[in-house]
Amino acid sequence: MISESRAISRYVLRKYASPGTKATDLLGESSVEESAMVDVWTEVEAHQYQPAIEHIVQQCVILPFIGGSRDQVVVDESVGKLEKVLDVYEARLWTHAYLAGDFFSLADLVHFGITYYLVAGTEYATLLESRANVWAWWGRIMARPSVKKVAPLIHLWLKPSSSA
Repeated sequence: MISESRAISRYVLRKYASPGTKATDLLGESSVEESAMVDVWTEVEAHQYQPAIEHIVQQCVILPFIGGSRDQVVVDESVGKLEKVLDVYEARLWTHAYLAGDFFSLADLVHFGITYYLVAGTEYATLLESRANVWAWWGRIMARPSVKKVAPLIHLWLKPSSSA
């Protein structure tokens, strides 16, 4: 279902967008080139970033939450894969504020959830912090008003109360 969420997001944005709205901005529909870059980086997220980062989050956040313990071998292997992906992101973000260009798009938005879990819920935020352009990109995402509203809700899940 996760892989389908990107197509569903594009469908909803296209169906309910009217010209000049934020929805069309998220899809980069001011030009064919921008739209193609949104699609490219959304696919990079789906096939490179997500597979690398999800195992770290599963092992470090989800398993402990449900009473399991992490497999550090899986974490270390995934960290190595994520480092390679982040090196590509670092190079891209050297020349652009966001992945698809100099505008916030769906390509950036699809990174938010899983990256937030990594940064706020594990000791691996340094993977982003050690790459200046990636860390600046993450800061721009976190500064968005909508993200400021959603992040505390995710954070509640990361830090369950002891009475639960």
